[in-house]
Amino acid sequence: MLRRTPLFSFFRSLAATVLAAGSAWAAEGRFDALRWRHIGPVGNRVSAVAGVPGDANTYFFGAASGGVFRSRDGGVHWAPVFDDQPVLSIGALAVSTADPQVVWAGTGEAHIRSNVSLGNGIYRSTDGGDTWTHLGLTASGRISRIATHPSDADTAWVAALGHLYGPQEERGIFRTQDGGATWERVLFFFEDTATSEIVISPGCGRCASGPVDGKAADREAASSGAATAA
Repeated sequence: MLRRTPLFSFFRSLAATVLAAGSAWAAEGRFDALRWRHIGPVGNRVSAVAGVPGDANTYFFGAASGGVFRSRDGGVHWAPVFDDQPVLSIGALAVSTADPQVVWAGTGEAHIRSNVSLGNGIYRSTDGGDTWTHLGLTASGRISRIATHPSDADTAWVAALGHLYGPQEERGIFRTQDGGATWERVLFFFEDTATSEIVISPGCGRCASGPVDGKAADREAASSGAATAA
């Protein structure tokens, strides 16, 4: 069992803040006029969603086995932008806050269920999703989260879940500082322990936190915890 880290306190504090803010807004009736409605696209499980900083109308939608869709009109219309790639299972999406034209797509469904689709690594677009380049981490199988540096579009972190029901070396937290040309594994525990999340502090591009999860066939014997780096 991994020991608790400052991440536990961080998430507890964050949850309390969010709940308090939400309660205040609800008490003021600010959500009374809002209603959920289906805006598409139709036909697949949602595995990832990403918006563009400063653009309230542009969104990317990742499907568990249907690729990436993009909307430029707030969800009124959606267009597939990933269909030319050899894999259509998406686990994570991220738009760079430093350059909104840089979009990352991690492949492989990351949600544990009776059957999950396999990916072949990570892709990057430098033209807002029009074209994509495969940039490695092929053996990671399933990428569950991508975090981007707040001021450097070439630096990103990837949480690689790997094999969901067995040991694997190609998992953990990977970092690139050259736009995906090379990757360094910066966090790894055991071949049976995967990373499922990565969070970067907006004010500190060196500060990262994320939970780690034991991924073994016997879930009762799996360990879980958290790790932080600065």
